Amino acid sequence: MSPRVQSEAEIAAVLIAPDRALAQKFLDTLPQTRAFQILADLKNYPPQQTLEIRARQLKPQVILLDVATDLSAATELVRSVTSLNPPVHVVGLHTHNDPNAILQSLRAGAIEFLYAPFDAGTQREAVARLRRLCVTEAPPEPETGHVIAFASSKPGSGASTIATQSAFSLQRLTNKRVLLADFDLTGGTIGFYLKLSHNYSLVDALQHVEHLDLALWNSLTVNYGGVDILPAPAAPYADALDSSRLRILVDHARRLYDWVILDLPSVFHRTSLMAVSECEQAFLVTTTELPSLHLTRKAINLVDQLGFPRDRFRVLVNRADKRDEIGTDAMEKLFNCPVHASLPNDYFSLHRVVTLGQPLGNDGDLGKSIENVTAKLCGSLGTSGKPAAQARGMRPALSQA
Repeated sequence: MSPRVQSEAEIAAVLIAPDRALAQKFLDTLPQTRAFQILADLKNYPPQQTLEIRARQLKPQVILLDVATDLSAATELVRSVTSLNPPVHVVGLHTHNDPNAILQSLRAGAIEFLYAPFDAGTQREAVARLRRLCVTEAPPEPETGHVIAFASSKPGSGASTIATQSAFSLQRLTNKRVLLADFDLTGGTIGFYLKLSHNYSLVDALQHVEHLDLALWNSLTVNYGGVDILPAPAAPYADALDSSRLRILVDHARRLYDWVILDLPSVFHRTSLMAVSECEQAFLVTTTELPSLHLTRKAINLVDQLGFPRDRFRVLVNRADKRDEIGTDAMEKLFNCPVHASLPNDYFSLHRVVTLGQPLGNDGDLGKSIENVTAKLCGSLGTSGKPAAQARGMRPALSQA
């Protein structure tokens, strides 16, 4: 669900209420109070990861949380939401004035408590206090670049190759600053493909994310063929990523670059789901093999359940062959969504560029197909001028590692 324009009197909110009778009593008061704009109405307590993703996607000012159905589960969600960066305020909802629920909710981090029958006067007083805490008019954001993700439904489908070559294609087409970041921290291959020799990785950037000035950033990234690369670590890194650090890193990158390309692990990985919530567009890469098609259908169902807009995802079919038994029409019926593009199986071109460690040109079938995908991307999102790299204190775009 995409947020609609809210009036001055409304506070953007997500409602979480397993008790549907309680939810309906509260919703019935909104036409009178006009206090909250409900961005989403969740009928069950979501897993903490799901709630975090929805919060980043919808950007509510408050969570309206049913604390009557299961106080223990609700207070855990309160702690999770208030620990986000930036934090989201929580308002507890209850069937009656329950002192124990009020105390536990407030201790967990809730800032207000409303209970049935949700008296309009009481609700307005609470909203007035909330409005003083919430930023009702965000300052205009500085111009930022586009963030695009590539993830596979099944490992080995070629998402890393497509992400890498798309980054080079975008640089050729737009002559803008492009960053390619390898978020596959256990099996990242971009450094291997491009034969990079570099002492630092994306993990170093995450660990120093609070101190990323231009000098440090230039030492962390390596430039190849006009594209800045933030590679995965040489040794697999299996620790869970801090979602707040991931967000800060992506925000920092989009302020420096016109295009930020994220190469992600399988879409089912928590890192991928968190990163996709920060993106404008995500490409889901599959092949025509049955296991890959099966997992792609599951992945599309997953992102639907998590509330991502359908138009944020584009399905790319890699290694397509005219002799494949399953055609595009059949795949679209299977996925219940369009196939954005099919990329040919061009083994020899890929073998050559990987062996030489160089970008794929646009003279072959695969190179032309990737350029078509990136040209469409430029057309749909557009490009905007930014100050030259040196004017922003960054190294020249064609410097080599």
